Formats: sequence, structure tokens, C-alpha cells
Amino acid sequence: MINVLSQECRDSVEVMLVLEFKAYGKVTQFNAIDEAIRTTQFIRNKSLRLWMDGGAQSCFDLNKYCSVLAKEFDFANKLNSMARQSAAERAWAAIARFFDNCKKQIPGKKGYPTFQKDCRSVEYKTSGWKLADDRKSITFTDKCGIGRLKIKGTRDLHFYQPDQIKRVRLVKRADGYYVQFCVSVDRTESVEPSGSAIGLDVGLNDFYTDSNNQTVDNPRFLRKGERRLKMAQKHVSKRVKGSKNRRKARQVLGKRHLKISRQRKDHAVKLARCVITLNDVVAYEDLRIKNMGKNHCLAKSINDASWYQFRVWLEYFGKVFGKITIAVPAAGTSQECSQCGTVVKKGLSTRTHICRCGCVLDRDHNAARNILSRGLSTVGHTGTFGLDPSNAWGDGTSTEVGANLLQQVLS
Repeated sequence: MINVLSQECRDSVEVMLVLEFKAYGKVTQFNAIDEAIRTTQFIRNKSLRLWMDGGAQSCFDLNKYCSVLAKEFDFANKLNSMARQSAAERAWAAIARFFDNCKKQIPGKKGYPTFQKDCRSVEYKTSGWKLADDRKSITFTDKCGIGRLKIKGTRDLHFYQPDQIKRVRLVKRADGYYVQFCVSVDRTESVEPSGSAIGLDVGLNDFYTDSNNQTVDNPRFLRKGERRLKMAQKHVSKRVKGSKNRRKARQVLGKRHLKISRQRKDHAVKLARCVITLNDVVAYEDLRIKNMGKNHCLAKSINDASWYQFRVWLEYFGKVFGKITIAVPAAGTSQECSQCGTVVKKGLSTRTHICRCGCVLDRDHNAARNILSRGLSTVGHTGTFGLDPSNAWGDGTSTEVGANLLQQVLS
């Protein structure tokens, strides 16, 4: 798979930025937010039930059903009409994803839509809220009774026009409530071409090893915070179910997990941006993390590494900076010799690649070189945009006999 971007996409990439702010208010306001979230969950589940019974064939049918629910239930009528439609759209998104998985014939379970038990957010569209002129507070104008909330964050909303804000979400987390603004912007950034290409082989000993034999340490955030997590979980188990102390203990446990989640995201974002800005072509493994997590001996370490999140941010920054990102099939990259192509069988415990041609490399370094070679061969045969914007459709990138792929692609 190659991310092929047109000239217009390289000049301007339209993205949806999610700006998050901490919300401050009274207890009654937070209770009103909880009620709005429960209403969202109710509408989403009722819409899903309507589809299961054969009463809805499209998202438009679910949107019409929202008005029926508003007339039938008073608490549903209190929620903004567009917020009710957003709840129905969540149900249809799960349905559409299930149908897409069936058409693609992905192995295993196809993700049949299920009823939601723990909703954590309510989403408004372009109505039901009003942002203050100083951009320091937001007022929700529907009948839920949320009212005016103060917001604090590190981003300045004055840089964006009100019509750029397409969605507003209220999100409940372990450490409080947050307001998210989904802003539609044309984002593009440019850096000087480095003329380099690398292949990345992710692992558990090191987070990744590139084709230049440079490694990045695996942070292991879950392993480092596991002791505090176990203590917090033990406190939850000792409390009586339904008591206030148990609720407080659960909140502490949630904060521990939330901190680890934020650490993983911060690490993935910063590392992916660094890799993209320093290289013009990045090839990485197309791993099936869900299948790899079925290995009970390595599941915790694999999930702790958060490889998929790193890949998502790699592809995102690749589009923003106009760089080439290539997902390469991972089969055989560790077994094949990067120098002569001979298959050398080895287990996971064998960390050094030794071939009869005389090639002696670290196992991950050898795999990273194979990933880069496969990625460049894919670019050379199919054609993609080079570093020059005038070469947006791959003119002149076909492979010549005896040519060096790296030099030809980067030329």
C-alpha cells in the first residue's frame, strides 16, 4: 500500500483538528452532562435495535427515527436535535463498518454491532452551543441544563473562525470533563528534503530498529506503572460494591490507566513527527496487531508497545509534510538475508542473523534493511510522487535496469 497524494493534496491537506479543553463548572452542570451522555447512549442503542428489526436501511432512516424518540420520551426531547442525530450516526457507523468488513472478507469476527453499555461522550454539531467572544467559555443552549462552562487549554481558539468548528463534544474521563472542538483546517508543513530513506522494524527489546542500525528504546509505560496499577486495583477489590469508597477507588484506578494512555500517545506523536521530518521515504511493517495480541506470552508487551498508534501518526504526518510512507508485508523480513536473499530460518530467541554469504547482522537490523528494500521496489514499480512537487504522479520513477532504487526514487 502506497499513500499517493496529488499535487493539490501536497499543497493543502484538509484535516480535522481536535482541540481539547478542560471544562470547569458546578456539580449540577456535570450531572446534566452525565444525563446527556446517557441519552446519547439510549438513542444509539434504540437506533441499533431498529436496524436489527429491519426498520432502517440507511442513516437517513435513523435520523428520522430520532424525532420519533423525541416525541415518545421527554428526556430525549431535552437533547439538541443535531446531538440526537449524532447519536444515531454512531449506530450507523458501527453498521457500516460491519458491512465493510464482510465485503473485504477479513478473517475472524466481522464486528457485528452490539449495544453500548458505557458511553462517555455526547456530540453536538453546529447548533445547541455558543462560544463566548473571549473564547474562554462555552454555553450549551438545549434543554439539558448544562449551561455555561469555563474552558482552559493550551490552544488558542482565536486562530479559527466559528464556521470552522464542525463538531463540539463533551467527554467524560477519570480526571474530569473535557470539551473537544473538531476544527476543519487546511494543514500543510514543509521541511528541507533530507534525501534519505529508512526502513523500520518494530520490536519489544527496542521500540524500533531502522535500516541504518539506529535504535529507539522501548519506553514500556505499562510495565513501569504496573505496580501502582496493581495497588489501585487491589483497593477497588477490597471496597464494598456500590459504596462511595469503591467509587473513589475506581476513579483513582481510572486516572492511573489514563496517565499511561497519554504517555503512549505523546511518545507516538513526537517520535513519528521526528521520523517523518528527518526522512523522505519511510517503509514500515504492515502488522496485524490484533492477531499478534492472541499470543498470551507476549500480549501485554505487544499492547504496551503501541505499534499501531505509532503507524497511524506516521501516516498522518506523512500526508502533512508530503513524505512517502509505505506499508510493507512483514512475512519473511526476519528470515530473509538482506544481502543475498537466502532464507535463514531462526526462532525468536536467535537475535543475530548469520548467512552463508558472510553477512552477520543483528536480527532487527537485517529485517529493517529488507523492509526498506521491499518498500523501494514497490515505489519503483508502481510510481508515486517524488520529492519534487512537479513529479506528483510518479513521472520518471519507473525502475531502470541496473539502477539503484534508492538513488532513483530520491532523484
